[in-house]
Amino acid sequence: MTRATLLESGLVIDGTGAEGWIGDVLLMDGRIAALGKNLSDQLPEGLKPEEVARIDCTGLAIAPGFIDVHTHDDAIVLKQPDMLPKVSQGITTVITGNCGISLLPFIVDNPEPPLNLLGADSFRFDSVQSYERAIIQAQPAVNVAVLIGHTTLRFACMGDLTRAASASELDAMCALLTQCMESGATGMSSGLFYEPAFAAPAQEVVRLAQVVSRFGGVYSTHLRDEMATIVEALHEAGDTAFSAGVPLIVSHHKCAGPANWGRTQQTLPLIESLARRQPVAMDVYPYVAGSTVLREDLVDGVIDVLVSWSTPHPEMTGRTLASIAAEWGVDQKAVCRRLQPGGACYFQMHEDDVRRVVAHPLTMIGSDGLPHDQHPHPRLWGAFPRVLARYWREEKLFSLETAIYKMTGLSARNFRLHQRGQLQPGWHADVVVLDPARVRDVATYENPIALSEGIEKVFVNGELAYVAGSADAANAKVQARAGRLLKRHVTQP
Repeated sequence: MTRATLLESGLVIDGTGAEGWIGDVLLMDGRIAALGKNLSDQLPEGLKPEEVARIDCTGLAIAPGFIDVHTHDDAIVLKQPDMLPKVSQGITTVITGNCGISLLPFIVDNPEPPLNLLGADSFRFDSVQSYERAIIQAQPAVNVAVLIGHTTLRFACMGDLTRAASASELDAMCALLTQCMESGATGMSSGLFYEPAFAAPAQEVVRLAQVVSRFGGVYSTHLRDEMATIVEALHEAGDTAFSAGVPLIVSHHKCAGPANWGRTQQTLPLIESLARRQPVAMDVYPYVAGSTVLREDLVDGVIDVLVSWSTPHPEMTGRTLASIAAEWGVDQKAVCRRLQPGGACYFQMHEDDVRRVVAHPLTMIGSDGLPHDQHPHPRLWGAFPRVLARYWREEKLFSLETAIYKMTGLSARNFRLHQRGQLQPGWHADVVVLDPARVRDVATYENPIALSEGIEKVFVNGELAYVAGSADAANAKVQARAGRLLKRHVTQP
């Protein structure tokens, strides 16, 4: 009977950013038992050679499992627990509840935008405990850490979301958030960009972030604006986190819209200055298009807009607003109105800005994939291999070790994931084996559902979750599903 797995003769990249070395990694009982050379001759006492599955990793890299710090996987981990779009990229942990949008604590039958990004029939959980029970029952293939969404709290505690919360409403939100933090939530996110949260003043967010601070959590934000007033929005985010005494994560940092292209040369130094007074990090997806709900204010007639789903006109999925406008004989804003509710990919960034953000030392990698979209953005299936193929191997923006660090150790540190994100003896055995020469994304805007190449094996909590095989996503299979809910590992107040 196999009791352990020995990954032999691979390039060991430990997730700290340190230079890789050729050696072995022993996995046993869900943990990393040992790292070294010739471990087959140095097995732990009581472990017999015939109990060890040996895997030759010559020419391959052995790294910590990737951590997707920006997801909207709250519901899909329950509905499609194989999580093939993620494990096939080498992802072993997902952070849910981003952009102010979390599945809990809120129960509703027909969620309004932007909550509907998580699915129309998903909001069935009023607490972390009820969600954890669902996680245990579904047994997803990836680990899940939960952020609580500010927008979700507003929906749960307010009737009119076009104004600031009243004192009693804010008290109710704080009480709900306290319960979630007591139960192990990682922190809180906000999405001030979206209409149901836009009316919230900074002080409302500060008050909630203070709850997060008391429990040692983190605050992640989709800025109030990523276009003309992005500098002001960054100052607001920094001041909010600083006032509350909580670490700040700037979500999917970008300078959106042609009028703002090149402004990362302003925003990145500003983020660096904030980081000199408080803990700050950011995440990015490696594409020039974003994706969210269909919004008329994002349609300018200049950038391309690709429809990812539409309730009234599902037949228009996968087409651009420009092509539909030509067919219908109306302008693109009118098309947008007719297609709502729906979603789209907005080609609103410049590659030079994306490159600067990806390469920045404070940047982690997140997919921001929307798994419920009929025609999703390719980042859902390809974000992490794309960083390795495009920005490490092809453009040489950083070393392979730095690329892995941005996906593992840096992410685990910023989100306070206990004993994950590094290859260290005694730590949890979330591990990916990949081919550095071959790893690449295959998903495209035209054909977004496609398996990446070069991700050879993925282990989650020591169990083999994924093995490269079929090149067809429809036929690929997940092996074991050993994911679990990861609770914040900080002493409670």
